[in-house]
Amino acid sequence: MSENPATPATDAPAANTPEAEAPAAGSPASPAPRAVSQETDAPAARSLGSTAVSAATPRRGEPMFPDGTGPAADPAGSHHERRIRSFQPRRSRVSPTQADALRRLWPTWGLDIDGLSRIDLDAFFDGLPVVLEIGFGMGEATAQMAAADPDTGILGCDVHTPGQGNLLGLAERNGLSNIRVANGDAIILLREMLAPASLAGLRVYFPDPWPKKRHHKRRLIQPEFLALATTRLAPGALVHCATDWEPYAEQMLDVLSAEPTLENLHPGYAPRPDFRPLTKFEGQGLDKGHVVHDLLFRRRDT
Repeated sequence: MSENPATPATDAPAANTPEAEAPAAGSPASPAPRAVSQETDAPAARSLGSTAVSAATPRRGEPMFPDGTGPAADPAGSHHERRIRSFQPRRSRVSPTQADALRRLWPTWGLDIDGLSRIDLDAFFDGLPVVLEIGFGMGEATAQMAAADPDTGILGCDVHTPGQGNLLGLAERNGLSNIRVANGDAIILLREMLAPASLAGLRVYFPDPWPKKRHHKRRLIQPEFLALATTRLAPGALVHCATDWEPYAEQMLDVLSAEPTLENLHPGYAPRPDFRPLTKFEGQGLDKGHVVHDLLFRRRDT
């Protein structure tokens, strides 16, 4: 089971690709934890204000938002070297509600990962400590965590356009000003756009397990990834991973334990922390007998 919307790619290295006024970035956040509205919309065309929005999937190579109001199709372009990616974007239908949220909210709460400039996280999140979440699916769990902890900013990184729109819509409907969405390759984001020791945490929940042996090199949690990611973590920052794929859980535990800048907060796997919601998708897996493994590590002070 994986909540990652990516689909398997070939073994060949792929290029890095990983109108109402928008509310102000500093609009009031949720004063206390509360239930998050999960309103969704069927993927059909309808009129949104004076603009007709179609939920049809663009043809290959066509941008989802040609007017530039939403996330870019390939934000990094050819600025960075080719490498084996841990994800493969999927052409998916975007519902009218998701498209509307992307058009209105992306200019304020969205970020295209082009790798061309350093992000000022203090300005982007109004001074909040920031946790990076890589791969958030449709964003329901991310929105719940943001509602439960309004004093922490969550930078969600994903390439799944419907999920990006859904998360922005959830943030708006629930008054969550501590959510931002990054579109593109998390490796480029970490390497080129985030300052050292700028993150209060890293979350990777249910990444693609790439079960075939020849695809193991595509798994995100690798020594090279952690060597980079830990340089962006402040002392004391938490690294939290979760997977229901047993072989991947074992690899995660080995790789995280071998990283000298991290310490395991539990002997082996950790119990699911209260701050990580049990998602509907995860619950379905548990009903089928899947075992979910959480791993919780801390960035050492030195």
